[in-house]
Amino acid sequence: MINRASQLYMVMRFTASLANSTMFTTYALYYIGTLGLNPFELLLVGTVLEITVLLFEGITGVVADTSGRRLSVICGMFTLGAGFLLQGGVPWLEAAIPVMPVLGWILISQVVFGIGETFISGAQTAWIADEAGEEQVGRLFMRANRHSLLAALAGIALSVGLSVMAPHLPFLVGGMLYAGLGFVLVVYMKETKFERAERADGSSYFREMKTTWLSGVRVVRTKPVLMTIVVVSVLGGAASEGYDRLWEAHLIAEIGFPDHVPLSMAVWFGVISVLTTVLSLLAVRIAEKRLDMGDSQQVATGMFVLTGLRIAAIVSFAFSPGFAWALGSVLAFGIVRALGGPIYDTWLNANIDGKVRATVLSMIGQSDALGQTAGGPFVGLVGERYSIRASLVVAAALLSPLLFVFGRVLRRRRT
Repeated sequence: MINRASQLYMVMRFTASLANSTMFTTYALYYIGTLGLNPFELLLVGTVLEITVLLFEGITGVVADTSGRRLSVICGMFTLGAGFLLQGGVPWLEAAIPVMPVLGWILISQVVFGIGETFISGAQTAWIADEAGEEQVGRLFMRANRHSLLAALAGIALSVGLSVMAPHLPFLVGGMLYAGLGFVLVVYMKETKFERAERADGSSYFREMKTTWLSGVRVVRTKPVLMTIVVVSVLGGAASEGYDRLWEAHLIAEIGFPDHVPLSMAVWFGVISVLTTVLSLLAVRIAEKRLDMGDSQQVATGMFVLTGLRIAAIVSFAFSPGFAWALGSVLAFGIVRALGGPIYDTWLNANIDGKVRATVLSMIGQSDALGQTAGGPFVGLVGERYSIRASLVVAAALLSPLLFVFGRVLRRRRT
């Protein structure tokens, strides 16, 4: 059963990565070129998504810990599929219901997308951590990340091909992939290790949800490491939002592309995406062979080192003297992010009680969403008042407390 659960988890990660890469590689062509969204509207779309995640993350995490992770993940897949199909169908919906503007349909789709994401975020990880066991899940996370990168490569090519035919097709195909994955999970996803908390006599379902949520809060409050991570996740969310929103703008406005290479900006960004994915695949493969994800000491060391490298990559990119240096910094950041995700997930799951795992993971996700919602505009304001370079430096500074957190974890492991 563990092997079957691991295989299904790999299918989930591969399919989701394929769908996401298909949709988001060329999404700007659809949002800007076809739907005509301006910069303010683009920012509004992202803000609505993060607010939705912030509001629903805790609720859906509790659902996963009270009604089962399987139900939560399946609901999430179908909801995501509906949200992306809605985004892809905006040109038709606008023609059929002209009283609703394009932006209105996009914002509605972002709410649906955000709710679907919160159903999956904590529940999927909690499910596989229970089914595979904490001693095996770290290696599984690393292997699944490698398969996700392979899927992303395929998605890049698929996205470009579909967008040439029609810019909205990538979202329609991505939505169908998520919906199809939902049907697969209905048939094949099993939940053998989930232990539902006993409901007190006369206790309602909603009271049980409240009890589970409060249990998750107590876990976070009584574990200093988790409490610190929740706080620092706010800063990490703000930093990631700042970098993700601004790195292309810095490359275009303040660095520039080589004049002697006859490639358009769209092609350059495609090349950067492919290079990042290929190099990340190689790095993840090497880490799989050399890093023992079951060794808590190695996991803690990995988090500390990768956090430092992530900060260094952002600062290096901010002060790049030319395109080659900037490209190297962007590639380094992408590799570090690819390596850091599974290591961080392994460490988190090792410090969370299985009975409230999805709830606690959702709380941490809420902290990240709060940071992105509140910190992203702050980082952007720095860029507007001073420069994009200054914004990137602020983003790196917001990550620096993570060094203190992971440094403390590492010292405790050594004592």
